Amino acid sequence: MNWTSIAPIVLAAFMASMVEFVEALTIVLAVGVVRGWRSALLGTSAALAVLLALVAALGPALMRIPLQTVQLVVGTLLLLFGLRWLRKAVLRAAGVLALHDEAKAFEEETAALRRQACSVGPSIDTLAFTTSFKIVMLEGIEVVFIVIAIGAGGALVPAIVGAGLALLTVVVLGLFLHRPLASVPENTLKFGVGVLLAAFGTFWVGEGLSLEWPGEDWAVLALIALFLVVSLGLVALCRRLGRTAAARLAAIAAPKLAPTKVPKESTLRLIASEAISLFIDDGWLAAGIVVWVAAIWFFGPAVALPSAEKVAILSIGLAALLGISAGRRATR
Repeated sequence: MNWTSIAPIVLAAFMASMVEFVEALTIVLAVGVVRGWRSALLGTSAALAVLLALVAALGPALMRIPLQTVQLVVGTLLLLFGLRWLRKAVLRAAGVLALHDEAKAFEEETAALRRQACSVGPSIDTLAFTTSFKIVMLEGIEVVFIVIAIGAGGALVPAIVGAGLALLTVVVLGLFLHRPLASVPENTLKFGVGVLLAAFGTFWVGEGLSLEWPGEDWAVLALIALFLVVSLGLVALCRRLGRTAAARLAAIAAPKLAPTKVPKESTLRLIASEAISLFIDDGWLAAGIVVWVAAIWFFGPAVALPSAEKVAILSIGLAALLGISAGRRATR
């Protein structure tokens, strides 16, 4: 591998992991400030140990599977993950969804922890431990998937390096600032990460389908440009659609619904739910991605088209699915 293929992998893993680590740090800081640092750090350390074990177990296992199969399966999962992420970033940038506020999240978590009764044992505050463990596990599962997915094509080490640099950066900033990293432009990071993950996912799927990319690894840069241009255009489109939808809904008197009590989920159920939500946010988009990839896999060999045209059909179709999904959400 040369720097043209390693650098985007390290950058993608760094940016994606940075977002998740910032979110985890916000909660861990709140737990440490309110309930004490010892239990908060023990919970964080336990979760990191579990996550490292997952990487150690899943990484080598992927290497024993035929590369083409890994590229197709992981590429599809990366598309589900990346396009879902990019869709939300587009909708946030367009004002359809609210921006994530780390400072507000810190304040809310701090208030919630102070309201709960202390359950301090001889040495460990169970609430602080479980809260830190849970948030680091939830955010860390996404990081593990990102590292394995981006590095599945034989670049696991650069992906781990990117995630490790992100973890080191967030820890150092957290220790230095001792408060949520609210100044980090999280949605901008998520926008860029979504573009990178969508580009890598498309590239791996094409490799798994035995399509020949013009320029080989350089095609990733063209895919990044494609998804960036499409996404920026979608921000403007969704902003207009959102305003139209808001004006229409404002003219309709919506009945007030009584608040419903959300049942408390167990940690395992919450982790399972979070794992599923990594890939499926809009069911229509998820189904469209799977059907589109399956259609090209099934009908592609029978269609007498140059490989360059097939990869163009694959890429443009995925970008179109992103646009339709974002547009549908902006009009609701």
